[in-house]
Amino acid sequence: MISIQRGLLLLATAGVAVAPLGVRVAGDRVQSDREVNPQTRYTKAQTEYYLTEEQFQWIRPGLQIHVDSVDIPGDRHTVVELTVTDDLGQPLDVEGILTPGQVSLSFILSWYDAANTDYVAYTTRPQTSPITGDTEIQASSDSGGTLEILGVGKVRYTYGTQLPTDYDMTVTHSVGIYATRNLTELLGKNYYDNEVYDFRPDGMEVTEMWATLLDDTCNACHEQLAFHGGSRRDVKLCVLCHNSGTVDPDTGNTVDMKVMIHKIHMGAELPSVQAGTPYQIIGFRQSVHDYSEVRFPQDVRNCTTCHPSEAVQGHIWLTDPGRDACGSCHDDIDWELGINHPIPQTDDSQCALCHQPQGDREFDRSITGAHTIPAKSEQLAGLHVEILDVTGAEPGMAPTITFTVTEDDGTPVDPATLSTARFRIGGPAAEYEEYFTETVTGAVSSGGAWVFTSATPIPETATGTWSFTGDFYRFVTIDDGDAGIEVREAAFNPLYYAAVTDAEAEPRRQIVSLDKCNVCHDVLALHGGQRFRIEDCAVCHNPGATDEEVRPEEELPPEAIHFKWMIHKIHSGAELGEPYIIYGFRGSVNDFSHVGYPGDRRTCEGCHLPGTYGVPVPDESLPTHTSEERDYIAPMPPASAACLSCHNSVDAAAHAYTQTAPFGESCGACHGGEREFSVEQVHAH
Repeated sequence: MISIQRGLLLLATAGVAVAPLGVRVAGDRVQSDREVNPQTRYTKAQTEYYLTEEQFQWIRPGLQIHVDSVDIPGDRHTVVELTVTDDLGQPLDVEGILTPGQVSLSFILSWYDAANTDYVAYTTRPQTSPITGDTEIQASSDSGGTLEILGVGKVRYTYGTQLPTDYDMTVTHSVGIYATRNLTELLGKNYYDNEVYDFRPDGMEVTEMWATLLDDTCNACHEQLAFHGGSRRDVKLCVLCHNSGTVDPDTGNTVDMKVMIHKIHMGAELPSVQAGTPYQIIGFRQSVHDYSEVRFPQDVRNCTTCHPSEAVQGHIWLTDPGRDACGSCHDDIDWELGINHPIPQTDDSQCALCHQPQGDREFDRSITGAHTIPAKSEQLAGLHVEILDVTGAEPGMAPTITFTVTEDDGTPVDPATLSTARFRIGGPAAEYEEYFTETVTGAVSSGGAWVFTSATPIPETATGTWSFTGDFYRFVTIDDGDAGIEVREAAFNPLYYAAVTDAEAEPRRQIVSLDKCNVCHDVLALHGGQRFRIEDCAVCHNPGATDEEVRPEEELPPEAIHFKWMIHKIHSGAELGEPYIIYGFRGSVNDFSHVGYPGDRRTCEGCHLPGTYGVPVPDESLPTHTSEERDYIAPMPPASAACLSCHNSVDAAAHAYTQTAPFGESCGACHGGEREFSVEQVHAH
């Protein structure tokens, strides 16, 4: 629920005309704007959606800054004029008097070194380490400048930093601004905006500018880049300070963007980390940022995940190899001595001779060849399995499955030649309670397909619709130019629904989207790269599933591995406050305490389909087999399990427990539909 404080605002001052609420200001023009109802401008995942129109008109959500002009006068103290507005384009009082929320502004100024695709900052500060005693000159925001209020929504800033007498007027300069509008008392949140303005001091057209990454690319996983307290959100703004000239004096680590970001995303896979040296940056007020447990949610060789071809300089990873960028991931190389590199390299001039964009072979020293992912090798013929029909799917009967196995070009494959060919049969699909697996042996070829009859009958007590899925893969050795690489070539799990007692097959409800999973994971490939389909996961990871069979006795009680419980827990990881550890195949220990979700976990539709994460839950939902020792409530009722998998405090558990009767949960009374504390509203941000 949003608490709005009431107050009287004066909307005009002497000599300053302020547009009435409900109109948009655009230069000297005033445009009618009737779309001020928050429900027409925001989604249910945003706090603003739940404002009344009166609250919306008074608060005027949002923050937008726009650079109007940049001037470098004779004293070389750069002057910037800008406009500050809300989301409707109406002017905001940066002092927070005429409009709610004071706006703070910080300014950076750097020049662009196009030859090295790097920035050099004018605005700097000395930083002395209390640990090492070393002092480094770091890029920073300007200090000592003056801010003038020119009118509502109009300000002028004069930098305290004076440009050197010999500054180059012919190169691109960039003004970076990060702004914060403080509305924590009214909305419980701040608004932020960043602006980077490129210009040449000589007034000529800007032809050289930094354009290596895109905000949208980063935000595919991060939802909204928000660093340094949330105020830095534009990746180009980041590089104004995170350039090759800025070093952390506490650790000696550079915070150059191309090095730091690679190392952060490599995290636990860094050779230096695996050798025992943590990767840390010590920042503001000596805050320690340890990235040694970060695990990129896909294969880190997917360079184009972060370097898209749509970016003007998106090719740079492919065409401009250098020691800093390459050595950030391969950080066990000593360039000067040639350790872990065939020959010493004292500069970057020779890198492209060996490391060309594309070589003659799939695996070689070229940039593409060095980053080829074996599971995506062009040497693989591909493997596809499709279930065409299921007969005999009745209680107490052994079902017969007709299916095909082919390669990419349609070539048939005998399932007997595969390393593994097995079906997984489970039900009821509405909420799985049991399943069994059947290894495909003795399948008979028939009309271009294969026919297999299960040795295990469907239980006599089976009801509803049952699903048929499975694992089909083979091991293939591909040529990597060396000893060869063995690759598990797996088929995307087939899926077929058969009516057991239903009049017609009823497919399982869809709650999450595989496409959404693959935004971050690229190719969701679990259990060694043989499970891809979410619907397949739900068969085994059903409400009654735990790790009891493989968990050591001294580590009991067992942990629930029900899909909704497990996935929420995994993605909450480090935020849970207590470890989520499950035991798996061959006693493997899977500790997810290190997991840091890259987005905002309150954005349920980051994974869920719209309308699938509210309460009450579907009637067929079953309790999750949790343990009282670890989870307070056992078994955990269906809605409670979904919520307490993230909200794992004793207070939350007590709330859920007291709102549950022997015949059901009352969650929907407060958290359902359009109620004041609906699931959507309490997760809005």
